[in-house]
Amino acid sequence: MDYNWNWGVLFEEPYLDWLISGLGWTVAVALCAWCLALVVGALVGVGKTVPNRAIRGICATYVEIFRNVPLLVQMFIWYFAVPELVPEEMGRWMKRDMPNPEFVTAVVALGLYTASRIAEQLRAGIETVPQGLSSAATAHGLSLAQTYRYVLLPISCRTIVPPLTSEFLTVFKNSSLALTIGLLELTAQSQQISEFTFQGFEAFTAATVIYVCIALIATLLMQLIESRTRIPGFAGREG
Repeated sequence: MDYNWNWGVLFEEPYLDWLISGLGWTVAVALCAWCLALVVGALVGVGKTVPNRAIRGICATYVEIFRNVPLLVQMFIWYFAVPELVPEEMGRWMKRDMPNPEFVTAVVALGLYTASRIAEQLRAGIETVPQGLSSAATAHGLSLAQTYRYVLLPISCRTIVPPLTSEFLTVFKNSSLALTIGLLELTAQSQQISEFTFQGFEAFTAATVIYVCIALIATLLMQLIESRTRIPGFAGREG
């Protein structure tokens, strides 16, 4: 195979700027989606464990829908279908006037999808807390909300840090699907460099190296959080 290798193209203008810009959009989408996923996932995860059957049903429905529909399909629905389903003025704003509609759509789609997975992990974490702790909280006069706030959530949130690490990494990887709705994140910029320079191997190798670096940094960060939040003597009760 006669391939014209040229690694220097990655450091030429404007291709280096494209890579840096793509990295910025990737990190922005992933972090914003992660924040949204944590908030929504926590609410839904708690909702799946409360005594109220209606709330449990609603939260379970949310998890089953968002977890089982492919993320790419959800992204298309949010970007192409939702603006047509809402009132006309709002739909026009979403399609024409909303700042960075591709970015907002990617964050919402990725965040709500990831929230369904976090909700299941939090539910499992809450259910691993020994029943005796909840009974003791009730015996001491704590309400249901106080039991969750002071007993169940502090313990369960610390025990699910390891599985959350994989979800944190997955958010960064799944952010590459935003290219399908026009967001020029890292993968899209690498593809654009390949099309302009015909140096596809170099472009996608650069993207791969950047993704690996992101994964290593994220893993180290989550391991640091895990080491600081680990509950001594509680690991054997997980699962």
